[in-house]
Amino acid sequence: MYGYVSSLIAEKGRQIYTVRKSATVAEAVREMNDKGIGALLVIEDRRPVGIFTERDVLRRVVDADRDPAMSKVGEVMTRNPVTIDSGARVAEAMALMTETRHRHLPVIEGGEVVAMLSIGDVLRWLTLHQEDEIRQLSEYITGAANTPAS
Repeated sequence: MYGYVSSLIAEKGRQIYTVRKSATVAEAVREMNDKGIGALLVIEDRRPVGIFTERDVLRRVVDADRDPAMSKVGEVMTRNPVTIDSGARVAEAMALMTETRHRHLPVIEGGEVVAMLSIGDVLRWLTLHQEDEIRQLSEYITGAANTPAS
């Protein structure tokens, strides 16, 4: 239902924004604000080691009274992020995000991260496909699909 994650990322793009563990929280937040995104993949030796999200800022920095200019991303990131394979169905991605309460999901293909999905990406995709499905069903019911154009 609603196709595969690989189709979604083919349409959305495979842009992945990253940050180093050694970057300060202030630097990472500035990058997220500049890019208009809510998460950065944390990379070390070209491997993903975590994810740094808006929620990490709220819970592990602001609520903990940490100084964003002094705190390092590696100290407050979410380790071992939940991921999904590009061959999974979009509905599975949505279910996984809902069940785990994560708003960002790195996409894995051949053992490597190839994209990052946000909850907004998934909702947009589902909405577009639901609209198309509703249109097709309406045409079927009303017979509009079988009526020749004048």
